Amino acid sequence: MKTTILVHCPDQSGIISTVTGFIHKNRGNIVYLDQHVDKNADVFFMRTVIEFDTHFLDLEKFKTLFQEELASKYKMKWSLHTDEKLPNMAIFVSKYNHCLYDLLSRYRSGELAVEIPFILSNHNDLRYIADQFEIPFYHIPFNKEIRVQAELQQLELLQKYNIDFIVLARYMQIVSEKLISKFPNKIINIHHSFLPAFAGAKPYHAAFKRGVKIIGATSHYVTEELDAGPIIEQDVTTVTHSHSIEDFITKGRDLEKIVLSRGVKLHIARKTMVYNNKTVIFS
Repeated sequence: MKTTILVHCPDQSGIISTVTGFIHKNRGNIVYLDQHVDKNADVFFMRTVIEFDTHFLDLEKFKTLFQEELASKYKMKWSLHTDEKLPNMAIFVSKYNHCLYDLLSRYRSGELAVEIPFILSNHNDLRYIADQFEIPFYHIPFNKEIRVQAELQQLELLQKYNIDFIVLARYMQIVSEKLISKFPNKIINIHHSFLPAFAGAKPYHAAFKRGVKIIGATSHYVTEELDAGPIIEQDVTTVTHSHSIEDFITKGRDLEKIVLSRGVKLHIARKTMVYNNKTVIFS
């Protein structure tokens, strides 16, 4: 059984040797270890992947001892995750289908180690895609008049299916504060530009008017401040004066698919750590 431990705490001497010694003492074999120190904040980050002999492992006892012997001493904030169960990922989408198709294709091919209990949309347009992949589809209309009711329906579904995290695959609605508070750093969005950049509904048109030489896409965790959450992954592609607005949109959508899938993979693999509205991304 593989187990991942994520740690961050004030930087100080001896953390790595103490943690690795503790793991060895408790019959764990370290198969991966990476660490980072934010010198400005004086904060230490570490991701460790361990293989335990299940014959000897009492995971609950291990967690209790880790808290008592290490976490309290070093003032750690930490979490432990096993690979015994695939995480449940909900997909929210509106009318654009490119990110949805990409995620579902990667899921079906085994590239994404998740379960997808349902797809949710504020429109019915993409129900046929869910049917193609034999995944339950829920249509929950969303506007100011029915916002509270819609939010309750969303939360009920998320609880019913025991959802671990949410992916907004071009879901064109602002996610409620209530939903964000229930899933802190567990809602991944794809932004159709290289943040921070051209804001508004038509970023490619604005970029075209400015004569930009690159366009990009950004995947990030959702926070209450719109499009200002911790960035997970970004990428860009070059454009020239010879490209039309349609070319910009086509290139941008290709990037959106790639950048969103990368962000989702990093989250699934427990390679992201959020601190002060920024991310530490382990390799």
